[in-house]
Parts: sequence; structure tokens; C-alpha cells
Amino acid sequence: MSMKKATLAKLENDKGVDPILTVMFNPKDLTLTKSNTWNPKKTPKANTPDLEFGSGGSASLKLQLFFDTYAEQKDVRKEFLKQIYTWTQLDPKLEDKKSSKGRPPEVRFHWGAVIFDGVIQSLSQKLTLFLPDGTPVRAVVDLTLTESRDGSFFKKQNPTSGGPGGNRVWVVREGDTLPWIAYSEYKDATEWRAIADANGLTQVRALAPGTVLVIPNG
Repeated sequence: MSMKKATLAKLENDKGVDPILTVMFNPKDLTLTKSNTWNPKKTPKANTPDLEFGSGGSASLKLQLFFDTYAEQKDVRKEFLKQIYTWTQLDPKLEDKKSSKGRPPEVRFHWGAVIFDGVIQSLSQKLTLFLPDGTPVRAVVDLTLTESRDGSFFKKQNPTSGGPGGNRVWVVREGDTLPWIAYSEYKDATEWRAIADANGLTQVRALAPGTVLVIPNG
């Protein structure tokens, strides 16, 4: 059985998904960090104060990706790195109409049962191999993603099993599109029509969060 490849994709796109970036080599490890704020109560007669929960903090995911285009003799920046870098830049389509402030888009890291939705907190790209003319053909990318919505890091919660006739079901989350769901289920974004037909959808661009979709068996 072939190893599933990890993907990184932009979430917020009213015209479907951006080109989904499939990594060449899966990361060898993932580091998930989660912090909470606890405030000490003033207890002058105690050596150790009682703690009062303040707030939860966003989780962060650190990973390292490798890209190599030596065999194709192509610029690794144009083939892979440019797409990731674009997702760290302000997106004009995401400008707040009231404040006129823009922001970079949310992205989704997806590898098997791991789904992490967040924003790119930091990006480091190291070029490590060059052609004789100076064209870079190998790169190491260090990414830190900060959680922006409730994903599924420990177990795959979406989609779930138990659809009619043995089919699966998908609970729509904010930002989900039919092409993205089709890619997640079938590894083919063009299969979105099968999902739309199975659910009698006519407004395919307006998926309400919380909607349960039947995913036909491929």
C-alpha cells in the first residue's frame, strides 16, 4: 500500500480550492504545541498559590518539508515555494469592509488522519542545491501553523462513518467547498459533482456550516 502524501492548501476561496500543494516527501515528525493561561491567586499564607484558569491558547503545529526538482532541472521556488510564500501575504479578497484591513488566508495541512486548520505564523525556506547556472533545485521549508479553527489532530472526526447504504458523511465546516471535500475524499477535486448530485445541491458555492453531506462510495 502506497504512503499517502501530505498536502497544504488555502481554505478561503469563493471559486473553489487554490491549487493544492502536495509535498514531495512527507515530514518525518510533527510537533503540536498547546498552551493555556493560568493566573495565580493572591494567597500570602501559602508557599504555592492556587491557580485560576484564565484562557485557552491556540495550538501550533511545527513541521519541516523537503522539495527537490533536480531531476526535472526546474526552479524549486517556482514549482513549490512560491505557492507557500503567497499564503503568507495579504489577500485582497479577504479585506475587512469595515476596517479596510487585509490579512493572509487560512490554510489546511492534511496528512492521513491529521487535519490542522490555521494560519502561517512563520516560514523559513533554505535552498540547499543549485544547478551550474545558479538555479535552486532543492529546498528545506520550516513551517509553523497557528490554529484558527477546530481541526482534527489526534483522530479523524470529519468525515465520519455511518451514512446511508454504507456511504460516508461529511459535516461541513466554515470554509469548506465541494472541490475541497471531493479532493479530501477521492483525491480528485473534479469529483465534486457526484457529491452535489447525491445531496441534491443546486447552490454548490454556498455550503452552510453544520450541513451533513452524504459522500458516495467511490
